Amino acid sequence: MEPNLLSGGNPQIPKGYGDEPVQAYIAAMPGWKRALGERLDALIAKTAPHAIRAIKYNQPLYGTGDDVWFVSFRCFTKYVRLTFFAGVQLDPPPPGSGADPNARWIDIYETDELDERQVATWLQHAVELPGERL
Repeated sequence: MEPNLLSGGNPQIPKGYGDEPVQAYIAAMPGWKRALGERLDALIAKTAPHAIRAIKYNQPLYGTGDDVWFVSFRCFTKYVRLTFFAGVQLDPPPPGSGADPNARWIDIYETDELDERQVATWLQHAVELPGERL
């Protein structure tokens, strides 16, 4: 049975901890977003191999334990958002910002070239910072 897609094509996967629910989310990402989700997950796994994984709030979260998270991604209609919860402390900080004064993100569109070196640098630093308790 295919999972429901919420607004913007975001897969609705039950809350859960571990690799299995994260892989179910990625497998349910629509169209080109699935390949991007696979790339992001692989990059996170390579850069932060001991990261804890979970699905919470209908998105994959990666953390350091005790429900402390450093990065997540989620589907929107035309892009995938990669959010660093302590992104304001990264150098340079990712460009996206909003109501949370600490979070920064990048929105990745289908035609964008993902700068994996920059993302890996952010990930290396983000895993060392105090994350977000969710």
